[in-house]
Amino acid sequence: MSAVLLVASLSVASPTYAQSPAAGVVQVPGTSFSLDELYRYKSLVGNEPIGYSWSRDESSVLFLWNEEGYSFRDIWSYSPKTGKKTRLTFLGKNSKPEAEEKGIAQAVFLDKGRVAFTIGGKLSIREADGRIVQVETDKEAIRKLVLSPDGRQLAFVSGNPVDPRNRVTPGGVLWVRDLAATGDVAARRVVGSDDAKVYVADYQWSADSRSIAFEENDDRAMPERDIYYYAKGGELQNNRVVRAFPGDETTKARIGIVSAAGGEARFFERPDAKHHIWDFGVSRDRKRLFVSGSDMEAKEHTIYVFDVASGQRETFYQLREPKHLRPDWKVAWAPGDDGLVILTDRDGWLHLYHQRKAGEAPRQITKGNWEIASFSVDAAKKQLYFLANEAHLAERQIYRVPLAGGKIERVSAPTAGTHDAVYSPNFRYVADWFSNDTTPPELFVVDTTKPGKATQVTKSPQPDFYTQTWANITYMEFPSHVDGTNLLARVSLPANYDPSKRYPLIVGSVYSDSVHNQWGGRRAHPTWGIDQYFVSQGYIVLNVNIRGSWGQGREHNQSQHYSYGETDINDLESGVRHLVAKGYVDPKRVGIWGSSYGGLMTIMSLSKKPGVYAAGIAGAPATNVWHAYPGQMWIMGRPEGPDMPARYEAQSALYQSHGIKDPLMIIHGTRDPVVLYSDTIALAEKMIQREQMFELVTIPGGNHAWASDNLPQARFAFKKMVDFFDRNVKNRK
Repeated sequence: MSAVLLVASLSVASPTYAQSPAAGVVQVPGTSFSLDELYRYKSLVGNEPIGYSWSRDESSVLFLWNEEGYSFRDIWSYSPKTGKKTRLTFLGKNSKPEAEEKGIAQAVFLDKGRVAFTIGGKLSIREADGRIVQVETDKEAIRKLVLSPDGRQLAFVSGNPVDPRNRVTPGGVLWVRDLAATGDVAARRVVGSDDAKVYVADYQWSADSRSIAFEENDDRAMPERDIYYYAKGGELQNNRVVRAFPGDETTKARIGIVSAAGGEARFFERPDAKHHIWDFGVSRDRKRLFVSGSDMEAKEHTIYVFDVASGQRETFYQLREPKHLRPDWKVAWAPGDDGLVILTDRDGWLHLYHQRKAGEAPRQITKGNWEIASFSVDAAKKQLYFLANEAHLAERQIYRVPLAGGKIERVSAPTAGTHDAVYSPNFRYVADWFSNDTTPPELFVVDTTKPGKATQVTKSPQPDFYTQTWANITYMEFPSHVDGTNLLARVSLPANYDPSKRYPLIVGSVYSDSVHNQWGGRRAHPTWGIDQYFVSQGYIVLNVNIRGSWGQGREHNQSQHYSYGETDINDLESGVRHLVAKGYVDPKRVGIWGSSYGGLMTIMSLSKKPGVYAAGIAGAPATNVWHAYPGQMWIMGRPEGPDMPARYEAQSALYQSHGIKDPLMIIHGTRDPVVLYSDTIALAEKMIQREQMFELVTIPGGNHAWASDNLPQARFAFKKMVDFFDRNVKNRK
């Protein structure tokens, strides 16, 4: 790769989807909101519309939303034919904002204007006249509602009764409810175990509604671990979880098919039940079943096809890449069951292929130095709809292409941003989750017969959102200072940015896949508000698409192999160097922060790169890869071989923290089952013995996503962060 600067600064134009400020409003140079106002119960940016579900006749789409900005979501519907938006339930009217109830979790259309939905793990049906009837009252943790293709049956998964001692998580049993039955007729149990550690993880109907293919997971061989912590007035609590570490026994998974009427299931065995399953599907004629999976390290992608009648297995597709890092493969049956459509990076970039028979070379459908994130098959028109970053590395746009190949057509509107699509049954419409750097998430609907146009359904931000001048978002590409690889960054500048000044910089929150043209940059963590607050207080905020991130090809990722806390933190430093060289940033006032894997990178950066950062904040830091999920072996490798334990120690901040000299704050919840609080204590003990100064913010009973548990906790933690960075970065002499 050339070390020449590719693009100095690429600014995104004002998108046409964005709402305009209210007429006559005098805008100020940066938000005047406090953290309390940014993170309030009546959300400034509104309640994100989610849970899209189309009716079988494509006349309406359901979505879950709260138009007032509170957390409780009710059911709404929208008709693309009439343009009418209707609120169908009012269950949130008595909800107290401080309770932060999430409301309805899922809703699906039934027949004759009825809607099935879940709330609090219970199943209810809203009748056409608006009455709500709770059904299946003897079941807990009901989820994964799926209507059969013929519309006559509703399938769902329920959990086994929760152990009052919180010793295990609920399992999963698959049920089918006959929608034509009268009275309170309970669903029939189709498949499932009474053991909570054997459960239906996913399922799908056959095209004729007569059978169901399902994935059954078996966690019985996995260890249980006690996570003790004090909370709720200082009482001792135990969060016992089923949790494997690298080298432990892991989940065993298998695919089965069962009649929707019930009876014995038929299972289709793979050579190794511990290998991952990424996709499965039954052909429309119900004669064949594919299972797409990989080895534990995601180095070998294999698709098996089974004969449903005999159970005979053939290896349909296989490709091994020793340094492969990401299991982004996706598979579906081609129209007419004519082989499989495969999303794979076999040419170095994630693209679509069509393979008709086992063992033959797949035919490439799309090609280019850009990647596809997901796809859906329009079997009737023999077209493939997909989400891709063809327009820009930071975007996700909707496209379609004929299965035979040819011209790619953009379906989404010509506006920079990020889309997430739910297609109507016959692909006439798209329920389009859309957001960009100036637009919080909204629901749009696209008529696929009129590509490039979209109708806005929701308007979520509150009126005072439009009275503010928010950060100016810019995208930059620059070379790695180590190997010249092209890197992408999202830079948030103060609205009144002065190029004659050098600003303090916050790098973060650092993570993979952190650069998206959408509100806040990421959906996984509620950092949009603190980012905006930092910028309004005179900081620049930087996010870098580090190696290991999606969207820039396989070669871009491979140097991350065996490299937690090495290549990734070099990429972060490259971003800092670029902004310093361009005159944006004061090199003596640079802070870094991240949570989970981002916490690992923060601690590694402070230790290995003294002087680059004035201070760092590590939230729930993954300091010990011996305690990572086995899935992380995609990057760090198996815990075996002649290079062990040195390889794991090199990737564990617990063993690499001796170089920390600059201020460090750690924020961690004591209940965290993903990254153990005990690992933070182990790191603290080492640092105390070496007399390294640090600050520890403990969140009693806090979970892994410590900023998402509740708003008072988020405000508390974010205020601690602001104070820490102001003391050690912004006001550093």
